[in-house]
Amino acid sequence: MKKIGIIGIGKMGEALVRGIHSAQADYSLEATTRTAEAAKEAHKRLGVKCHTDNLKLAQDCDVLILCVKPHQVEAVLTAIAGQLTSRHLILSICASITTSQISTWSGGKCAVIRVMPNTPALINEGMTVLAAGPRVESRHLNLAEQIFGTVGKTARVEESLMDGVTGLSGCGPAYVYMIIEAFSEAGVKVGLPRKTATLLAAQTLLGASRMVLERGEHPAALKDEVTTPAGCTIDGLMALEEGALRATLIRAVVAATERSQKLRGN
Repeated sequence: MKKIGIIGIGKMGEALVRGIHSAQADYSLEATTRTAEAAKEAHKRLGVKCHTDNLKLAQDCDVLILCVKPHQVEAVLTAIAGQLTSRHLILSICASITTSQISTWSGGKCAVIRVMPNTPALINEGMTVLAAGPRVESRHLNLAEQIFGTVGKTARVEESLMDGVTGLSGCGPAYVYMIIEAFSEAGVKVGLPRKTATLLAAQTLLGASRMVLERGEHPAALKDEVTTPAGCTIDGLMALEEGALRATLIRAVVAATERSQKLRGN
């Protein structure tokens, strides 16, 4: 049985605990928080061993999932580096922090994988992207996919692409919420009750997304299925093109990607 330790359990750490439990995966879980009170509350809420000692966590666990703020990573890792060995695998969900930095701060003995999940992992519909770092073997990546697969889908990319992942799927839920909000406003504008408009907006995005994932066709082909000659949809699409929706969404992803790079000082 693999022993997994979550350093700095927060919303994402809690999502993983719940996902692993719901999947009935054969892992032993342990976590740390900053205060004893928070540890007690997390234990009561999640039913896992929780305390404030990262050194003990490193001693107890084979896999360490790093869930602290990016500016805390160096201090956390240097404090436990003496306990880390080649048996350890570090999975870091800390935005912008590279596997090279993590490897250096942790003493250079562990396998390191950089991970970018997103908030829909809270309902087991997350998108998690993995990038292999130093000393990573196939078994490490497979294990990481199994862990994060309990809260949604996974993909692998080269680490050089992880800032783009942050800008797209990491930040993407916020863009989608804004689209849903705008759809809801539009529904109210044309006379629909607010609750109904929001339901229509959210379910439409959910259904369209599932079509893309399950049918595996290009979104443009699926768009054409909805767009009948001289129908309503083409007028709506023309309005979106006039408003530069496509270009605006591209700029949003690029801006978030550039911000991710700047957080690291690149």
